[in-house]
Amino acid sequence: MTRVALKLVDTEAVNTIEQSSTPLRPPEAAPAPRPVHPVLARVAMFIAARAKRPDGAELVKGLWPPILGIVVFLGLWAVLAPSVHTSLGALPGPGDVFEQFKVLWAEHRAARADAAAMVAAGGLYSGSPTFIDQIFTSLETVALGFLLASLFAVPIGLVAGLSRTFNAAINPIVQIMKPVSPLAWLPIVTMVVSASITSADPMLAKSFVISAITVMLCSLWPTLINTAVGVASIDKDLLNVGRVLRLGWFAKLTKLVLPSAVPYIFTGMRLSLGVGWMVLIAAEMLAQNPGLGKFVWDEFQNGSEKSLARIMVAVVVIGLIGFALDRIMGALQTFASRNVGR
Repeated sequence: MTRVALKLVDTEAVNTIEQSSTPLRPPEAAPAPRPVHPVLARVAMFIAARAKRPDGAELVKGLWPPILGIVVFLGLWAVLAPSVHTSLGALPGPGDVFEQFKVLWAEHRAARADAAAMVAAGGLYSGSPTFIDQIFTSLETVALGFLLASLFAVPIGLVAGLSRTFNAAINPIVQIMKPVSPLAWLPIVTMVVSASITSADPMLAKSFVISAITVMLCSLWPTLINTAVGVASIDKDLLNVGRVLRLGWFAKLTKLVLPSAVPYIFTGMRLSLGVGWMVLIAAEMLAQNPGLGKFVWDEFQNGSEKSLARIMVAVVVIGLIGFALDRIMGALQTFASRNVGR
């Protein structure tokens, strides 16, 4: 009995030693989270900072003046409109304008339903563009013109800001071209584009290209001037540090020039977009590009009793879109000023 007990004790001891000598496996580590791109992280932080809810008292204090101004304006408009007579009748009030907007929206939905039925039947819809379609055409036109203006203005402005000789050379040209009206540019652009685009089915309509180039020619100057001023106002000590460190032109541009000039560049782009949106309406009227300008001109030529209210709808929409574009550019300017060069 004693030998059996001793044998069992020895077996348990051996098993204990074997278990203690077995190396312990560390627990499997959780997969590391995927790294977030720094630009996306900055955008998320910027949106979160902008989305912080202000205090209730501050919100009311900031909102009541513009709301009061809008209410007073609408009230004066409604009261005074019947007393203003035109060749098409009395000036429409806010209610009449809103009713015509609902009619235009209903016409757009009906046209889209007809287009879907035509396509489903295997045909091709060839109806005229609706008011909503013309809004998007105007946005596409001003976007192309603004993009072309920025592509030309920003590089030229950077060179002009870095070189006094180049700045002095182009300054007379800029000052002469800047005040030229879009109505003066339009015939020249029309003749050049008509001679350049000879295809029967071009990728972009001639009227669209004419309007976009006219917008570009009238809107590039604020961006060019502000970019040159921003680059020229950079602290000279920063440029001297770049020379000491023997930075290349690209490093000098991205690390020294652009971070200091970005607020000026975006201010110029913001002004250019506003100028381009104003110029676009006149350009579309004369070039017959199917946008908001053509809508206003067609309603003026139509001369029906509803035309004046429809023109007022276009005026309000043009103003609201211009305000929205300015707010968007302001937000982009704030974001770029905080994050470029980090």
